[in-house]
Amino acid sequence: MAPDGTAACDRLAALHTHLLARGLTAKLTPQGLRISNPQVSGCCDRAAADLVTCRPRPEDGGALWFYTSWQEPIGPADDIIDASVFIIGYLNRRAER
Repeated sequence: MAPDGTAACDRLAALHTHLLARGLTAKLTPQGLRISNPQVSGCCDRAAADLVTCRPRPEDGGALWFYTSWQEPIGPADDIIDASVFIIGYLNRRAER
C-alpha cells in the first residue's frame, strides 16, 4: 500500500469506513482500497470503480496522500472527508463519459 506501511494502512482503513457509510462498496486489498459505486455504471456494464492507494507525496514534504489508479493525487490522507467527496465525484464523472 505504501512504503511507510502502518500509517498508510490506517488512513486507507479510515477512508474505507467513511466510503462504506456513504453507500459505496469498498474493500481493503494488499494493493490498496478497491472502491466502486454500485449506483453508477462504468465500463462494460460494471459499477464505476477504482483502486486508491496511499503513499508519500514528495511535492508536499513527504506527507501521505491518496492517489487514483492513474497516479492522480486525490488529497492529503489526513483529510478523509475531502478525499471522499473527490472520489465520489470522479466515479460519477467516469460514468458520464
